[in-house]
Amino acid sequence: MGDLAHPQTLLQSSRQRTRAIFGDIHLSSIEAEQEISHRARLASKIRSDYEYSRELPAFLAQKHGKAKKAVTAAAADGEHTNGVKQIKMIEDAQFDSWLQGRANISSRNQPSSALTVRTGTSQGFGAGAAGSAPRGASSSLIRRENYQPVKPDWHAPWKLRTVLRYVSLSIVYVVPTLCSGHLGWVRAVAVEPGNQWFCTGAGDRIIKIWDLASGTLKLSLTGHISTVRGLAVSPRHPYLFSCGEDRMVKCWDLEQNKVIRQYHGHLSGVYTMSLHPTIDVLVTGGRDATARVWDMRTRQNVHVLAGHSGTVADVECQEADPQVITASLDKTVRLWDLAAGKTMGVLTHHKQQVRALAIHPTEFVFASGSADNIKQWKCPEGTFMQNFEGHNAIIQTLSVNADGVLFSGGNFFSAWSNTNHAGDNGSMKFWDWKSGYNYQSMDMIIQPGSLDAEAGIFASTFDRTGLRLITCNADKTIHIYGQDDEAVCLNSMGLANIY
Repeated sequence: MGDLAHPQTLLQSSRQRTRAIFGDIHLSSIEAEQEISHRARLASKIRSDYEYSRELPAFLAQKHGKAKKAVTAAAADGEHTNGVKQIKMIEDAQFDSWLQGRANISSRNQPSSALTVRTGTSQGFGAGAAGSAPRGASSSLIRRENYQPVKPDWHAPWKLRTVLRYVSLSIVYVVPTLCSGHLGWVRAVAVEPGNQWFCTGAGDRIIKIWDLASGTLKLSLTGHISTVRGLAVSPRHPYLFSCGEDRMVKCWDLEQNKVIRQYHGHLSGVYTMSLHPTIDVLVTGGRDATARVWDMRTRQNVHVLAGHSGTVADVECQEADPQVITASLDKTVRLWDLAAGKTMGVLTHHKQQVRALAIHPTEFVFASGSADNIKQWKCPEGTFMQNFEGHNAIIQTLSVNADGVLFSGGNFFSAWSNTNHAGDNGSMKFWDWKSGYNYQSMDMIIQPGSLDAEAGIFASTFDRTGLRLITCNADKTIHIYGQDDEAVCLNSMGLANIY
């Protein structure tokens, strides 16, 4: 028994022998599990980070097509191709594509460095800008191929033809029709569908109907107890609609020259109105930040279009969706589904209050005016098309005719800025609708005896032919403009390119 080792010594030697026999197997199994776990984590990360970029966009795949074909052919022939050779072929293909692009540009002798954003939706920043690459190809910046700026059409300049104003009876012997004008700011205008007469509303609470050809006063309608802010003439009925700061919306029967219906519901002043072109409904908007849809005959409030957080300054109706478009002082433009009475889209591109809208009479396009700039939109989704930049004033009114002339009128002061701008003197600008080119700028001619602060344009409209423009001014006058008949396009004579 004396030769036996101590139990503690035997236990230590057994532990060492066990470690020597099974240690390597145990450690290798742990390392293998750790390697498997590491690979699983790495594969999961790669899948989550690069799942959407596993395939090249279409336009990049087209550029790299030469390299892909070379790699595929080499693999089919069994040729051993290492990574360095593949990279070299791809670089060569990119260099060849670059050389080809430079050759195309040189042949046109018109270098283009314009960049555009291509996204999968039609509401991207560069949506509709160019169609050389497929839709939804990539969201990266790519070189726009064969970019050509839009050339504006030639339009004859506009000249002041007629001024309708009020003059004291002491000098009526000069022009007897002068004393028939308004006694307050003229805030609304509408032209009759037959293009025979037009009507105006002003701060003197009177609606006046004028002969369009001669400019003589035909009728005065009284009934509002505050400023008249909106007018609309029905194309299918002998009705005239008016609204004002007295919260009243009235329907006038022009055969009897009296009010036959009133529409109650607005909680504050009603600033704008529009008739639907095909349905007997009337849409009004005002200071209560809502637009209301009325059944013309039953006086029922069909919808309350709520969503704006500021005064609804302008509203327009059209036949197809969006059938109602509203502009608000909350700096947004909303597109409405008339059937459901819900918002189809909100346009938040403007940085200042939006006070004016204009729908093109033949195209599915409209414009909105703000103190920052005038923006052009494409229906039905409200895709941004272009800016009309340069009218530094509070845009109070926009009008567009079928010939592609857009008119914008500025307010008499620039409250949106502490600096003076050209809009302080009632500036007017005429734009080419297609290109956004400002081809004429002029200042409003103020009535003698009026203050400089009364140089402002509140409302405007073209007549049905688009050849006459009617503006309503802060100096209590109504101006009628016409195109210069003696103007000649220099291009047609081969003298010069005026653009």
